[in-house]
Amino acid sequence: MGILTVDLHLPEAQSLKQKRREVLRVKQGLARHVGASVAEVDHHDLWQRCRLSLAVVAREAGEAAEQLERASRRLATDPEWQVISEDREVLDIEEDLP
Repeated sequence: MGILTVDLHLPEAQSLKQKRREVLRVKQGLARHVGASVAEVDHHDLWQRCRLSLAVVAREAGEAAEQLERASRRLATDPEWQVISEDREVLDIEEDLP
C-alpha cells in the first residue's frame, strides 16, 4: 500500500470553479492511469492551491512504489499544475503482520 500527498499550485486559475474543474480532471486521470483513489484534502477555498492525497494498493511494496512514481511523474508533467511539495509513504503489509 502506498500514499502520496502533494501540494499543487494552479497559476492560471481565476476562480474556484476553474480550479475544481482541473482538480476533477487530475483526480480522474490518476484513478484511470495509476489505479489510485484520490481526494482533495486541503486548500478547498483557495483558487490556486490544492493538496491531494492518493492511495494505491498492490500485492507487493515495490508495485505500490512504482504506482506512486507514475502518479508523481504524471503530476509533475501536467502543464496546468506546479508541484510545490510531495510526501510518499509505502507500507509493506507483510512486514507489519505479527
